[in-house]
Amino acid sequence: MQHTVFSRRRFFLAAGSALATAHAPQIWAQPAPAGARPESGRLVVVFLRGAYDGLSALVPYADADYYSLRPNIAIAAPDGSALTALKLDNTFALHPALSPLLPLWQQGVLGFVPAAGLPTPNRSHFDAQYQMEIAQSGKTSAAPGWLNQVATFNGGATSAIGVGEANPAILAGRAAVKLIPRGQAAQRTGVLANDTTRQALLDLYAGDDKLGEAFRLGAGSRMQSAQELSTEKMASESRRLAAMPEAAARVDGALPGTQAQNAQMLAASNGAADPVGLQLDAQHLGTLMRNDRRLRIGFLSAGGWDTHANQGHATGQLAGRLGNLATGITQLRRDFSEPDDVIVVMSEFGRTAFENGSRGTDHGFGNTLWVIGNRIHGGRWHGQWTGLAQGNLNDRRDIPAHHDYRAVLAQVLRGSFGLPDSALATVLPGASWDTRLDGLLRKA
Repeated sequence: MQHTVFSRRRFFLAAGSALATAHAPQIWAQPAPAGARPESGRLVVVFLRGAYDGLSALVPYADADYYSLRPNIAIAAPDGSALTALKLDNTFALHPALSPLLPLWQQGVLGFVPAAGLPTPNRSHFDAQYQMEIAQSGKTSAAPGWLNQVATFNGGATSAIGVGEANPAILAGRAAVKLIPRGQAAQRTGVLANDTTRQALLDLYAGDDKLGEAFRLGAGSRMQSAQELSTEKMASESRRLAAMPEAAARVDGALPGTQAQNAQMLAASNGAADPVGLQLDAQHLGTLMRNDRRLRIGFLSAGGWDTHANQGHATGQLAGRLGNLATGITQLRRDFSEPDDVIVVMSEFGRTAFENGSRGTDHGFGNTLWVIGNRIHGGRWHGQWTGLAQGNLNDRRDIPAHHDYRAVLAQVLRGSFGLPDSALATVLPGASWDTRLDGLLRKA
């Protein structure tokens, strides 16, 4: 085992935006893994906005403190019966709603880092999300998103695409990106579908200025993407319809909240949709990245994770969302299973180790980060875990972030994209290489 037991803000950035990394220290000094093919790897990031409860997804069932801290919402220890956790090893088990992911663990392509997060606690959804998206802790001013930064390397031969959100900060920057609306809207061209309106707009933006050029590029991209997705839909309609009842059924059991709770959940989701539609967005992302091999960076998001009340346990509100998440992740794995493809699932922070008086959980610190891919040393968890004894918790309430989330990203970017030290210092400024995570990627 490679482990030890113990207001995101949206910015339109000028093309010349620069990071203060010219004098960044060479803190990486790690060679690329043997056999890495940096020209072929693809990276997909799934951001769970609202801070999902990692202690319900990856259940520390062997820790008696887990059950004393969560008398009403803990997931029952694995015993092989229905509605109990699915045993992974002698420390952790999987939430039963995540059962579609169990084969990935068994195949050795799914791994977890159970105690990762920002370098210092930040319990504001918006600030924490934004800092994670620009990979700079404590910064609130405009800066490029780290995925956009990755796209600037490799001589401009790498492009990025986001499905769902209109302007995610993680993709903002000087590299051009493709943004696709969520759900069925991705297959429609909006006002561009009308020939007369489309021509009028093209005439209006026919000049040689940058605005006209940007409009023509965007309109062409939207038309092409909608056509590709419509064609794919016709080819796979029967499979999609067959999967829909399962995805829809997973929202059953979600407990209705008060109007105030629903508003709070919506705000924490920060523009991300409920994961019920994640499978279709994942399918669209896979289709477009398969058709254009220059698209090597993908971004998806899902909201609805701010479970302050009526969180549920093996069933209920959180279970329904985890089930939809599992369906979306398995769809991604079908489309991104080439040797150097990696899927990362992350969230701005975790939740309290103990349940609150509303049978929910509050804002925490460290959380479980997921990595999926053939190069991932899966079927195991990585890094440090110190359990749930109160003396081991951050502020006696939260999972510590034993590992900077950027150190996990550094392992992935070095392994799948072959980024050198100088590139890592630009993409992840101020971060350091964490040797405790060196077993995260397989040696070819």
